[in-house]
Amino acid sequence: MAEKGKKVMVTVRKAPHGSIYVQESIEVMFIFATYEMDLSVVFLDDGVLALQAGQDTKDLGIKGFMASLGALVDWEVTKVYVDRQSLKDRGIPEDAIIAIGKDDDSGAPIRPTVLDSAEVAAMMTEQHSIVSF
Repeated sequence: MAEKGKKVMVTVRKAPHGSIYVQESIEVMFIFATYEMDLSVVFLDDGVLALQAGQDTKDLGIKGFMASLGALVDWEVTKVYVDRQSLKDRGIPEDAIIAIGKDDDSGAPIRPTVLDSAEVAAMMTEQHSIVSF
């Protein structure tokens, strides 16, 4: 069994379509959340494409993942980050990324925190384990 408080980071680097990496990463996030690990999630490279609203996987014949991403906060997965440069390189405005839940008090959407690449790298050095997708 995983040690409580162990720092684990999930990195999502692959594009959301054409593979099951994003869906698998979400399932792993939920599994880690059940073990009460100190979980953080970072979307990098083409993984940031998973944070764009309005994606429909029906015609691709794969399970949709948008509802799961929108419920991360409900599973107490709150340390969710996105790399600023990856967004910029793909022409995605920071204010266009999807919400990962709603604030219980205000009902306001909670979005991933946008970080510079140096901040992401620093966080990586603090982890006990990093699982990449």
